[in-house]
Amino acid sequence: MAGMSRKPFIGVVGAGTSSPAVDTVAAEVGREIARHGAVLICGGLGGVMTAAARGAKEAGGWTIGILPGPSIDQANDYIDFPIATHMGQARNAIIVQTAHVVISVAGGYGTLSEISMALKIGKPVVALLPRFSIPGVVAAQNPGEAVQKAIAHLRPPYSETISI
Repeated sequence: MAGMSRKPFIGVVGAGTSSPAVDTVAAEVGREIARHGAVLICGGLGGVMTAAARGAKEAGGWTIGILPGPSIDQANDYIDFPIATHMGQARNAIIVQTAHVVISVAGGYGTLSEISMALKIGKPVVALLPRFSIPGVVAAQNPGEAVQKAIAHLRPPYSETISI
């Protein structure tokens, strides 16, 4: 695989049930990820995950959903590559391990677990509409800023394949 160029994976984490205002923000995050040539990875279900994946697809991007259940049929309609884990919440570890950087959009305790795991393994986390104040998490004021800050954390070779 020498010379192969891969796109960076940007994780989007947030609640499985969210408000229309949060969904609007998440969709714009997804669009920005796609516009910059990155792949969106998320939990593949509803709420923030659906909105972000929808935004990415609207902008021509690719999406991966790491699902908690046993069937790929659980994925929302905007997931290109559903991965059935049958691991429940433990699938959060796969999301953050696979992502190069994580963007958190609002969210609750499940999101908090993803943020904690990401920080523990040294993955950068950017937060939009945070419900918690967590040392080490970089705050962003809007979706464009969140994605720019996420991209700034990419290391070669991924930083060399992203469009700014």
